[in-house]
Amino acid sequence: MAEPGSVAWPPAPIRTERLVLREPEARDRPAVIELFASPEVGTYIGGPRPRDELERAVPEVPGRRPGHFVVDLDGAMIGTVTLDRRDTERPGHVLSGAGQAELGYMFLPRAWGHGYAGEACAAALDWFAGAFPDESVVLRTQIANDRSMRLAAKLRFSEVERFEEYGAEQWLGVWSPVPPSG
Repeated sequence: MAEPGSVAWPPAPIRTERLVLREPEARDRPAVIELFASPEVGTYIGGPRPRDELERAVPEVPGRRPGHFVVDLDGAMIGTVTLDRRDTERPGHVLSGAGQAELGYMFLPRAWGHGYAGEACAAALDWFAGAFPDESVVLRTQIANDRSMRLAAKLRFSEVERFEEYGAEQWLGVWSPVPPSG
């Protein structure tokens, strides 16, 4: 996969029916801290981080890098969607010896259950397909994360393998910008 930064970054804000995917801004810092300090959000990603540690560590403009989108609803951050290169040293790959794009997402608990994650991830995948034609994207989630497993199916990720990581069974799926024929 080419680096997300090999295309013009940041792209123009991506607008969906209800959301805007945009580059992070300084006003997003409190929501980023809330996101990483949330016990609910941390359930499947190693637990919440201490708020005081986050207050010291999160930069004024959090997460400004190619492939990182803030998900904005009515002018406020409700989550993030990322498309990063998956480390080739980690378990679970579709292509041996090659870094691949990996979709990641986190949303504040108050945004759960409204379809925002599906809407935002679909928009990010559409952007990716336009920027990197013919490249696939992988998604890893814990088998125990029912919401994430349902989202993977909704987004048309197909299971490639299961493996153990972080003391839990993980699911790895792949998405292709070309819909399956038939």
